[in-house]
Amino acid sequence: MLRSALPRPLHPFAWWGYAIGLAVAASSTTNPLLLAGLIGAAIVVAMSRRGSNPWANSFALYLWLAVFIVVLRVGFRILFGGGDGPTVLLTLPEMPLPSWVRGIRLLGPVSLEAVLAGLYDGLRLATIVVCIGAANSLANPKKLLASLPAALYELGTIMVVAVSALPQLGESLQRVVRARRLRRGSAARSRRDRLRAVETIIVPVLSDALERSLALAASMDVRGYGRSGSGGRRRTLALGLGAIGLLTVWAFRFLAGSPDVRLAGVPIVSVALAAAGLGCGVAALRVAGRSVRRTQYRPIRWRWPETLTVLCGATAVLLVTAVAEPTVVFPAISPFAWPSLTGPLLLALAAAVLPATLTPPPSMPKVAP
Repeated sequence: MLRSALPRPLHPFAWWGYAIGLAVAASSTTNPLLLAGLIGAAIVVAMSRRGSNPWANSFALYLWLAVFIVVLRVGFRILFGGGDGPTVLLTLPEMPLPSWVRGIRLLGPVSLEAVLAGLYDGLRLATIVVCIGAANSLANPKKLLASLPAALYELGTIMVVAVSALPQLGESLQRVVRARRLRRGSAARSRRDRLRAVETIIVPVLSDALERSLALAASMDVRGYGRSGSGGRRRTLALGLGAIGLLTVWAFRFLAGSPDVRLAGVPIVSVALAAAGLGCGVAALRVAGRSVRRTQYRPIRWRWPETLTVLCGATAVLLVTAVAEPTVVFPAISPFAWPSLTGPLLLALAAAVLPATLTPPPSMPKVAP
């Protein structure tokens, strides 16, 4: 049996690369069948390859957030200007607004085109949220922070703490709800009792999440997370500002179409500015990385399952953006056309669900006694 196929956690970069690929594919289409298929693929992969860690239990929160986004998007379409279309489904009583609020209508006629536009947009955003939630529940945030390059370590620390906030809230919520069930308090009878019950859940959850965040910050401070030395900081700042300035001038010249000196068809000034800006940026990263001293215990190796996982996400993006027909990727709303799935889109969905079988399980299955 291959060593890479044994039960082990996958590299966090692989899961994030796969999820970003699915998110890019979802942002490039409004086909509800394709978006629903991408959500199903993310659910299958997340459920089959997530472990028993605290961050793995946060995926349900992202699913509920996706449902809330779709409902809210459709609700806003109905509430504000739902009559943008010839096919009127129903007519709600319109609320009059003052004359200075022009272009905004509350309620009134609700058309099929407006509802579908809200549904498609909300479903696209919900798919992106589900894909990011799948990566957040599959990738170990501590290993993700440890695998970042030294130059991006401080920025990675901020990103990991921010991304891990929702799983941390989910874990605190499950702990508080479990404690309430063990107490078996009296059932809420009046409205005040129901509000008090919600208060006894929200306040402990936020308090527990805040305490855990402060404990994480304190432990990182004790372990010496941060940069040392002012010389490296000054050189990094100077090189970073130089890179930003050179790339800004290059972008301005490129967008403005400024005349340039050409040699064999190559714009000399633009190429020089871009090369100098990128060089200063790379030098800034190298100088910043030298001031960070860290080691990693038992690092996760990059093997062929990680490569296949990233390739699955890249394949889905390629098939959706470059191979599929535009009329299928963006189905018409007015006049309404039924969405469909072609061969490339079906292949994209197949590639999106492949990591559920190509990757090793996160841990050994438990054997019943």
